[in-house]
Amino acid sequence: MPIGTTLTRFLHEEQRRFPGSSGDFTALFSDLVIAAKIISREVNRAGLIDILGATGSTNTHGEEVQKLDEFANEAVIRTMEHGGHLSGMASEEMEEILTVDGRKYPKGKYLLLFDPLDGSSNIDVNISVGTIFSILKCNNGCEITTKDFLRSGAEQVCAGYIIYGSSTMLVYTTGHGVHGFTLDPGVGEFILSHENIRIPEKGKIYSINEGNSRHWFPSTGEHIKRLKSSDRGYSARYVGSLVADFHRNLLKGGIFIYPADKKASKGKLRLLYEANPLSFIVEQAGGMASNGTKRIMEVVPEELHQRTPLIIGSIEDVKEAEGYYKTYQA
Repeated sequence: MPIGTTLTRFLHEEQRRFPGSSGDFTALFSDLVIAAKIISREVNRAGLIDILGATGSTNTHGEEVQKLDEFANEAVIRTMEHGGHLSGMASEEMEEILTVDGRKYPKGKYLLLFDPLDGSSNIDVNISVGTIFSILKCNNGCEITTKDFLRSGAEQVCAGYIIYGSSTMLVYTTGHGVHGFTLDPGVGEFILSHENIRIPEKGKIYSINEGNSRHWFPSTGEHIKRLKSSDRGYSARYVGSLVADFHRNLLKGGIFIYPADKKASKGKLRLLYEANPLSFIVEQAGGMASNGTKRIMEVVPEELHQRTPLIIGSIEDVKEAEGYYKTYQA
């Protein structure tokens, strides 16, 4: 489709490719777009209204909750629960799943998992943050429990993120390539700006928190040492906002690494809310995602807030990284 096509038209054209489609997914996605616009508006006004800083409470992971975390979480729930397209939601900010009350709102055939505002600790210093989402189909008539959310990334029907930066951009996949849309604030529409995104097979950027190097296992240390060697030409780029670091590497090529280490032996990032959706996207763009020894999309979660190591990016870079992890694990 031509650059400049609206997201609304793009979604309808995609729907027409599947005869017999009910339109439920298109309507669900349209609701999600409204939530993205609401969050984008508040992020862009963050310095002008009392929405910066922490709430004084902690989330289920023991992390300090930012005011914008809370706002974004509520914005997604309020926008999505009444549409009749979901049976339940799971958020990084909520300890338990949220089921749609069939007496109050109609239930649908999809499940939504989301990180309402990834990188929110950076909002006070004006670094890009984002919303990450994953959509699953209901498997059991939509009478759901936590178990219905504990499925591998390979079962996702859609995944994406909205990055709030110098512009607001939505990137998503339904398993038919990766497409990016930029919000035109003048008309309030997301406009196709990046069609069929392909990540370079090999990059020149590595993204890792080197402040944790004292906790690294030898595999990580040796890998980063090799990337930094004078004959490789890699540059370090890391801002501490997963969605921002991933977005840059998706477009330019490179590798993002948040490994298991002596401090966090199971990794730090969340499998269902961060690793799975970004892995679906990167694979559809020609890249790769691994936990060091296994494809992220093949991991079957045992817990709602399960953590994982994440190595994600250009396929050749991730394969090289896996070589170090497999060698030192052995």
